[in-house]
Amino acid sequence: ALSNTKMKRWILIMIIIAAVITADQITKELAREYLADSPTISYLGNLFLLHYAENDGAFLSMGSNWPAPLRMILLTIIPVIFLFILLFVVLFSREMDIWTTIAFALILGGGLSNMWDRLVNNGFVVDFMNMGIGSLRTGIFNVADMAITTAFFMIVIHMIMQRIKHKKTDI
Repeated sequence: ALSNTKMKRWILIMIIIAAVITADQITKELAREYLADSPTISYLGNLFLLHYAENDGAFLSMGSNWPAPLRMILLTIIPVIFLFILLFVVLFSREMDIWTTIAFALILGGGLSNMWDRLVNNGFVVDFMNMGIGSLRTGIFNVADMAITTAFFMIVIHMIMQRIKHKKTDI
């Protein structure tokens, strides 16, 4: 039987994963409906752009020119295996703190949503947001990518804070 604490943790993980997948899939559907055949929409003097794109590669379209079987292995099969291993670790770890648990749940939600896209859209992911100033711009991304990026920064900040905490206790 699950302890009360473990049950609360599992519920939190599932809520985060479901929220990320839901937000990502809804915004991708809106992008397909309203941006697919439209010109780029600019906000705040081109700081934020909405532009529909279908990305059959990974981050910044990396791998989009690879042969289809290699893309399938490296961009779908291996990530799905990684996500299921991560889900198992997050659900059953006895020592993972809440900060790391939330970060990994964000990665799981974003990763699973992008994998769903690849599976139902012939190997591509819908992207539609871009930010930047002048020629210094991000790649085109989606809500799932934002969740994964947020998790990355959470983990880095957490590691820095842990290091600072341990240095204080070493004195």
